[in-house]
Amino acid sequence: MPSPRRTRAAARCLAWLAGWLLPAALVLAQAPPQAPVPLADHAAPVAAEVLARAWLDTHGSAGIEDVVRGASLAPLAAGTIHPLGPDNALWVRLRLQRGPAERQQWLLSFPNPLLDHVDLWQQDERGRWRVQSAGNSLAVNLWPEPGRYPSFRLDLPAGQVRDVYVQIRSGVRSTVPMRLTSDAMHSRQLQRESLLLGACLGALLLLVTACLVQSWAYRDRIYGWYALYAAISTLCAAAYTGVAAQLLWPWSGFLSDVAPGALACLGAGAAILFVRDLTGTTARHPRIGRFASAAGWSGALLALLYLLAPRHLAVQLMSGYLVLTAALNIVLAASAWRSRDPVGFWVLVAYLPLAATVVATVLRMLGWLAISVTAQDAAVVAMVADVPLLLVALSLRTRDRHGAQIREQALSSQDALTGLLAPLLFQDRLQQVVARFHRDRSDAAIIFIDLVNHPRIKAAHGPAVAEQSLLRSVIKLRRVVRDVDTVGRIGEARFGLILEGASSRPAVAERAARLIAAGLMPLPGLKPDVTLHFHVAAVLLRERIGEPAAMAHALAELLASMSPRTRRPIRFVEPEDTQPADIAPDSEFPLPATAGAA
Repeated sequence: MPSPRRTRAAARCLAWLAGWLLPAALVLAQAPPQAPVPLADHAAPVAAEVLARAWLDTHGSAGIEDVVRGASLAPLAAGTIHPLGPDNALWVRLRLQRGPAERQQWLLSFPNPLLDHVDLWQQDERGRWRVQSAGNSLAVNLWPEPGRYPSFRLDLPAGQVRDVYVQIRSGVRSTVPMRLTSDAMHSRQLQRESLLLGACLGALLLLVTACLVQSWAYRDRIYGWYALYAAISTLCAAAYTGVAAQLLWPWSGFLSDVAPGALACLGAGAAILFVRDLTGTTARHPRIGRFASAAGWSGALLALLYLLAPRHLAVQLMSGYLVLTAALNIVLAASAWRSRDPVGFWVLVAYLPLAATVVATVLRMLGWLAISVTAQDAAVVAMVADVPLLLVALSLRTRDRHGAQIREQALSSQDALTGLLAPLLFQDRLQQVVARFHRDRSDAAIIFIDLVNHPRIKAAHGPAVAEQSLLRSVIKLRRVVRDVDTVGRIGEARFGLILEGASSRPAVAERAARLIAAGLMPLPGLKPDVTLHFHVAAVLLRERIGEPAAMAHALAELLASMSPRTRRPIRFVEPEDTQPADIAPDSEFPLPATAGAA
């Protein structure tokens, strides 16, 4: 049996071995140390998230010293959706080494314009940690590298290994894309992005300007409303891509933070109202139209709530509203297309890709899909393509509306049966011709034409044949007048004709004779065989000038004085009698003898 002394010695030996072996075992059990990422001047941009290690601070209270000393950093996979929220933060570490002979500076970028806050920690020459900050919650003017999304210039002495720590905060679940680029590559990347976004936003602004000009030129308010919708869409695209925060309000972190969501609600509401009016849903389906109106105006209320509500709740409300509006626009467009409305087809073509990108964007905002630069560009392109396609639909709708207005105006200005000028417009034209004669002495002849056997045709053959006789009269009348002459229907079977430039009775009588002869010629194959009997009354302005109403009364009396079987169907109003003017008796010139005799 071992002695107590030996037992105590063995226990002390085991304790000593455990004190040395246990830390060694823990060290061996840990992951191998992180190898530095080599950076060369001419290297392509590097997706940094696959080279980083990350730790989620569930309480959001850890500082840089806490993370450096005791955080258990784990490898980070590309496209990881991090459960970020208002009370936690994501820490990321990158171990970098710039080659001894390399001269280019390097930048770490986060190509997600919607990140709330990003802090980059680097050590200076004395080993002290220095921080730089960027993100939506901070004014762009205060960023170390002002731009559309956070970018940081790295302090990497040549040939030395440096650790870079990043703290990321976001109100919603999100992926964190990271990109390492040299200074030259970063400049080229920004130029390419600026070219694409400049072309897209420039095209939208050009469409807005063109719609405003068209609205002013044609006095058409619908193009003004469309310009307002396109302007909201343009501003929404600018806010979503970070252009608005960089160029429009770089001094305000609050606007940079809330503008993308608030403008998205306003743009979605305006889209519903515009599609509702464009497809004519209210007239076709009143209930759906009222629902679309309520949903559209709700966008303004949701935009206000987005400014006031907690971010995670505001994002959820906005996401549901965007999905609802996208689906509703598709339903309205499909309903119009099923009703054989070509406008519905163009609206459907415009909104199908936009709806797909909206749903994908919502899924990314909710943290269900990974964020990528390609997906962001696709959303911008879909928004840009939506505006001109809707402009095509608007042009079709405007053309139909203007066509209806023209037909309505034609009904009020033209005779419905014959297509000739209505009596009021003929009277206006007559007044213009008389006024021109008073001013410029421009000759003209005013002619009234009666189809004298119209009552007999109507009594013998019925209204249909009587209307046919009027249409035949118009055809024969068109053959003897010029295109510049004015023709109107001023009675049931009476036509008015203004021959501008006519200065002699023979010229007028020749045309009237041709018309009368044409009416008496039977139409081959016409059943019943009906001839047309015309009476013509005319006045030359150079022979009898007076008020238009007086001349029209004189022509009507002349036609009424003709018997149905007259042998003189063409008659002229006689010239006015002229009397010599009286000479005042106190004239200083004596009257000649011949004048007194006269």
